[in-house]
Amino acid sequence: MAAMAEGRSVVGAPLLSADTMASCRAMEHMGARIERDDTALVIEGGLEGQGGEVDVGNSGTTLRLLAGLASLFPHRTVIDGDGSLRSRPMGPLLDCLESLGARCLSSGGRPPVTVEGPLTGHRASIRGDMSSQYISSLLMAGGLRDEGMEVEVLGAISSRPYVDITMDLMRRFGCNVAKRNGCFVVEGGGYNPCDYRVPGDFSSAAFPLVAGALCGDVTVNGLDLNDLQGDKAILDILRSFGADVETGEERASASRSELHGARVDMGDVPDLFPAVAVLAANAEGESRLHNARQLRFKESDRIATTVAMLKAMGADIEATDDGCVIRGGKRLRGAVVETHGDHRIMMAAFVAGLSADGVTEIDSKGEHQVSYPMFLNQMRSIGAVFEEDDDEQHG
Repeated sequence: MAAMAEGRSVVGAPLLSADTMASCRAMEHMGARIERDDTALVIEGGLEGQGGEVDVGNSGTTLRLLAGLASLFPHRTVIDGDGSLRSRPMGPLLDCLESLGARCLSSGGRPPVTVEGPLTGHRASIRGDMSSQYISSLLMAGGLRDEGMEVEVLGAISSRPYVDITMDLMRRFGCNVAKRNGCFVVEGGGYNPCDYRVPGDFSSAAFPLVAGALCGDVTVNGLDLNDLQGDKAILDILRSFGADVETGEERASASRSELHGARVDMGDVPDLFPAVAVLAANAEGESRLHNARQLRFKESDRIATTVAMLKAMGADIEATDDGCVIRGGKRLRGAVVETHGDHRIMMAAFVAGLSADGVTEIDSKGEHQVSYPMFLNQMRSIGAVFEEDDDEQHG
């Protein structure tokens, strides 16, 4: 949004990871100027939409948001990435952009995708159950149009809190957006520069917090407990399993206690699924994680890869269409674990290895760099014992 605003914005406390750097490069390709250091991004906004090819690596978020922005300009933009990204579905978003007047090409509804604008239509309809990123892409693009946009979402919205975050940030950057009569209505007219400090990420914090609930006592600092992030639900989820959770100003702690099974609706918090599954595998009794079909379309089929990872470690777990059933309480055992190139599977396997008997070997190629580059250093700082062998982690 800072890149879309004409003028200078400062984004404080940025996460400098593979995904966010992909977004920075994409915005620079589109005409923004970005200065980076460890404490802030200084962004001179103003997009030109010059077309050409953009490599977004493994970042599905960048892929979806950039497709919406590229549709505003009368140039052909080709968006591609790594092998994992080429499995991410784009068909519903591309169909929607075409209904608004864009010209889109893809490889069977998957990257590489070609998008050429400009948009001419005013009202769009899209399914809400596959990815909230489709909705965010349309809303953000609508804010840059003089005439705005109306977006009708068909059915329930998966990962709804991310749409709420998008709307909140749009308002912070001076773009009015509201929901009226079942539609999201974006007034448009562009964005204003805004200085913004990025809050701590509950999606990442879930991994050390689950480690604390399983193995000891962990405190995570830098969290805004009033933020709109849906994944702050990890605190209530931990409590529902019987974990000892305490919160204070900008911090949350989890410590080991007797855990029991729970039933968890993952619809708004699918990114927590692998970490919560590890928690459930260590809890006495049956747990059911459900309402997360969208996990089939992440960096991996995250339901299948989570189940395979925990089965390899001896868990009694079965996949369902929208989640899994876990009969927990049996001690996990060390195993060789495949990450399938998925950062959340890698980090969940690491936490599972901390609670398992024996050695766990993770075939990691540094996937945590996608979203949580400090993960290994911070896990070591709280007492995790592991070795790094070339590109692999052994815990």
